[in-house]
Amino acid sequence: YLLDKSEKYDSRDVERLQQDDKWVENYLIWRHDVVDDTLKMIDESLQWRKEYTVNDLTESVLPKWLFENGSLFLHGYDKEGYKLFWFRVKHHTRDPKQQLEKKKLVAFWLEHYAKRDHGKPLTVVFDMAETGISHIDLDFVRFIVNCFTDYYPNFLTKIVIFEMPWIMNAAFKIVKGWLGPDAISMLKFTNKSDVQEYISGEYLPPHMGGTDSFKYSYPPLVDDDFQTPLCENGPITSEDEHESKEEIDADTKESGELNEEQNLNQKKMNSIEQISKSEETDKTEIKPKNAKKALTTFKGPLLHISPAEELYFGSKETGEKKCLIVLTNVTKNVVAFKVRTTAPEKYRVKPSNSSCEPGTSLDIIVSLHGGFAASLQDRFLIMAAEMDQSSGAGVPELTQFWKEVPRTKVMEHRLRCHVIESSKPSSLTLKENAFNIPAKTNEDLHIQLTRLLQINKRLQEQIDRCLWFQQLSVVLSLLSVTVVAFCFYLAYTQRS
Repeated sequence: YLLDKSEKYDSRDVERLQQDDKWVENYLIWRHDVVDDTLKMIDESLQWRKEYTVNDLTESVLPKWLFENGSLFLHGYDKEGYKLFWFRVKHHTRDPKQQLEKKKLVAFWLEHYAKRDHGKPLTVVFDMAETGISHIDLDFVRFIVNCFTDYYPNFLTKIVIFEMPWIMNAAFKIVKGWLGPDAISMLKFTNKSDVQEYISGEYLPPHMGGTDSFKYSYPPLVDDDFQTPLCENGPITSEDEHESKEEIDADTKESGELNEEQNLNQKKMNSIEQISKSEETDKTEIKPKNAKKALTTFKGPLLHISPAEELYFGSKETGEKKCLIVLTNVTKNVVAFKVRTTAPEKYRVKPSNSSCEPGTSLDIIVSLHGGFAASLQDRFLIMAAEMDQSSGAGVPELTQFWKEVPRTKVMEHRLRCHVIESSKPSSLTLKENAFNIPAKTNEDLHIQLTRLLQINKRLQEQIDRCLWFQQLSVVLSLLSVTVVAFCFYLAYTQRS
């Protein structure tokens, strides 16, 4: 294929194919390890990627109205922890002149997510509420289906179709003809009464029977599940109003005592990093003694963030309600930061919108509100940008700063939530986190389970074939014995 069609492929895709075993494995899994079918899919996929310039699709090359339309976006998770890719059909209208640009928008979103989350599977939601014959666009639907069946291997978990009008039944019979048997089994036709079998109410809008207040808007580019209200201090309720400043300070002191050793090590690391920076100018390299502990810190260009990946909360039984995020400014200027969360109704973040002086560290306390429990689907986003020396650091200045700062100058880092089921002492939790012991997330376990099920399915098919051949062999053996016995019987009767 490469020799015959090298000009039809993007060299970046060819290089990735030669280096990324995971990508190749996904093609093989999707084509049931049949090499010829896999090669054909890779060939078609790479040709399509070059035709649609997938590697170069950015916000700037697509018309702004496509993003403003709100027909396609990523938001939320299904009950298995897979990301939701929404297609709001009522916002889509047929227009052959705009078809190519709309298809490129689909490719943009899929590539955007695939690069950010390293190809973790998606669940597609066709929200067909308030739609009619004018919204039917079989060519566009076929393109979306082809993206998953032909171009993005092993990237689809299910297609949830919500409230499909009866008038579209005939159209979807055609769609089923495009899908293979594996993809057909992924179709889930739902309505308001049963859609929560697949997606919990917290990620469903009210018209689907859910409680999600998320409303798509542009600009800026939707940051997936983080386009929710900024969590300043959490929701104000009658219970929260009684929580005095002294009580918060006492909680801070308590968490500070528990994390005293971690903070001390963090300060030591900061001083070691500063020393090593000055020594780098002399072209000497000295690794800090506690380099192992440095693995817990995400080292960004503006801020070092600890912990690097996960915030550890307890379950309702363990009762761990608070976590600490340590930010260290590694620049020579003031760095503004703000913290967003996918569940602002659950968490109190202090401070959530502030600034950090050059060379200093700042603690952010993340605490759960009473009655809420942390979830594996909850995420936190830390955004940071460098400020000019002349800029103030008050609330009005920060508000204006975030309105004007270009997106390209904003550093972003995401943190997951990890729920500790067993009742461990908090000091033990910190020690585990300090050494960065990897913990498998719910999503990772589901991906592994899906692979195991696929392997199990192939083994079952092989076993069935073996059993069939075994049964056939037994029948043929019995027939042979019967024929031989009959021949002996005839010979014996003739002699007698």
